[in-house]
Amino acid sequence: MEIFFNRANRILDRLEGRLLHDKASVIFETDNAVCWQYSADNNRLNTVRHISDIGLDDLKCIDTQKQLLVSNTLQFINGLPANNALLWGPRGTGKSSLIKAILNHYRNDGLKLIEIQRDDLKKLAPICDLLYEKNDRFIIYCDDLSFEANDPGYKAIKVILDGSISQLPENALLYATSNRRHLIPENMSENLQSGMVDGELHLSEGIEEKLSLSERFGLWVSFQPFNQQQYLEIVDYWLTKLPGGVSSNTTETRQAALKWALQHGSRSGRCAQQFCRDWAGKTGMAKL
Repeated sequence: MEIFFNRANRILDRLEGRLLHDKASVIFETDNAVCWQYSADNNRLNTVRHISDIGLDDLKCIDTQKQLLVSNTLQFINGLPANNALLWGPRGTGKSSLIKAILNHYRNDGLKLIEIQRDDLKKLAPICDLLYEKNDRFIIYCDDLSFEANDPGYKAIKVILDGSISQLPENALLYATSNRRHLIPENMSENLQSGMVDGELHLSEGIEEKLSLSERFGLWVSFQPFNQQQYLEIVDYWLTKLPGGVSSNTTETRQAALKWALQHGSRSGRCAQQFCRDWAGKTGMAKL
């Protein structure tokens, strides 16, 4: 009976993917853009005219992560085999910023980006169909990818990644960010359902199901929380980069930055930038 249900679920996954594919009619707004966002309101890929200007050099204390994603992207741009990538870790550690910086760095080399929201992943298959006719290289970007139990978007992305007879076009990769390594909640009760068979540990079906999606991303890039020294290094960088050239090498500034992090409960890169905007703004106002 268990084998029957597993086979039935696989067949339903494939049928669902084909049905979603047949019903969609996504179109590009223009071929001359570098970045698009999918809009569920008009079922179009709308041009993004004002792209974040973050650069690779702006991202501090994540050199290993940058190297991994840059290497994978370079392989992709040059027509060599490359992997879909899952960037996972705590909030504010640079996951989304790294993907934006990759686009800015390689946009003149033919790299383009399509951003799609998690709730619109059902349209991923028809979007991919449009890309077969294009000569450029596309990153399909989904930020904050996570699912609840029985979420329909979960099956949609499983199908397009590695579960259907169709596949991502050779000129497209999926880059996703998530705070969860395995993308959906993990419950203690599922661990209790695991057991030993012939001396080997066999995970429960619930755990196997949750591992199956993240494992379809060939590249996992993990991000860790910043320590105090790294947080202050990021503060130093952004204070000198923001308009006004505020000095960061003062005891007062460092103490204020640490107090800000304590109040916000985070030493993330995002928190560091927010402090710098506040400090530089107040410093500038005092000079008026």
